[in-house]
Amino acid sequence: MPTLPHDRIDQIAKRFDMLEAQMAAGPDPDAYVKLASEYAELQEMAAKVRALRSAEREKADLEALLADKATDADMRELAEAELPDLVQRIETLEQDIQILLLPKDAADERSAILEIRAGTGGDEAALFAGDLFRMYERFAASKGWRVELVSASDGEMGGYKEIVASVSGRGVFAHLKFESGVHRVQRVPATEAQGRIHTSAATVAVLPEAEEVDIEIKPEDIRIDTMRASGAGGQHVNTTDSAVRITHLPTGIMVVSAEKSQHQNRAKAMQILRARLYDMERSRLADERSESRKLQVGSGDRSERIRTYNFPQGRLTDHRINLTLYKLDRVMMGELEEVVSALIADHQSKLLADVGADG
Repeated sequence: MPTLPHDRIDQIAKRFDMLEAQMAAGPDPDAYVKLASEYAELQEMAAKVRALRSAEREKADLEALLADKATDADMRELAEAELPDLVQRIETLEQDIQILLLPKDAADERSAILEIRAGTGGDEAALFAGDLFRMYERFAASKGWRVELVSASDGEMGGYKEIVASVSGRGVFAHLKFESGVHRVQRVPATEAQGRIHTSAATVAVLPEAEEVDIEIKPEDIRIDTMRASGAGGQHVNTTDSAVRITHLPTGIMVVSAEKSQHQNRAKAMQILRARLYDMERSRLADERSESRKLQVGSGDRSERIRTYNFPQGRLTDHRINLTLYKLDRVMMGELEEVVSALIADHQSKLLADVGADG
């Protein structure tokens, strides 16, 4: 682990104390909003630094007791018993602070666009795409996020050939960005009479939601077509001329939104288009920055097989971090936190190793 920059974290703690004092002094509303925003950003770091400094003082006191020949046997025994736990606590706090100091992905706090497409496996792949969407819906509900459907193309036997939704809330992209890739399922399809296990797949793409200030889309660069929304889409699609297709001419990206309101469809289609163009630009910059050192987790490679869902064994395996859980039924009910936390922790450990190598 890289050495903790003590001067820097002490400056952060002093800045937090200053903000606290300025807010207590009762500034005008505009100034208060700015101070409160910075205060919220530094609060976790300041608490960890305070805890670290307190633990370091306690450790110094214990070491002084042990070094003092006048210390009686009982006190010495007590100090020797407490010291290992204190050393462990200091190491944990230092690691927590290192993680908080890591460069932040500017998109982490954003909402996201979730796109799921059936891959190999025909009807079974479409059914699995539907299962994945419901899994993410339940996970989002547990986080207090809002899921809003943008477009859906129904599978012939159920599920979806393709479904696109916006997931709104704080920190959505940070939690879902590692879901991008190929998800493989192994199970006996409902249509299989002889009980044979089939392997199918669906592709997930998670894009950070982009604001208009992030991506400028010139009117002359897009073509907007309206069309009758019928056929695939089922209950999500009506049969009036409300569907909107927007084509971005420079890149060839095409987005379709097929809900009831043509005005809403245009807004949603532009939202998706901005997200895809923003994702392209982020990928290009990431490739330029780290062509030879791209991290596997979070690479956003949609062709990479990232996870297997084995229903007969009740097993989920994430291949990037060699994580295996035997509670697939609960994961499919939206209990994704353990998987998400493991992926985030692995990503952070790689970043820490990267920082140590650079240092």
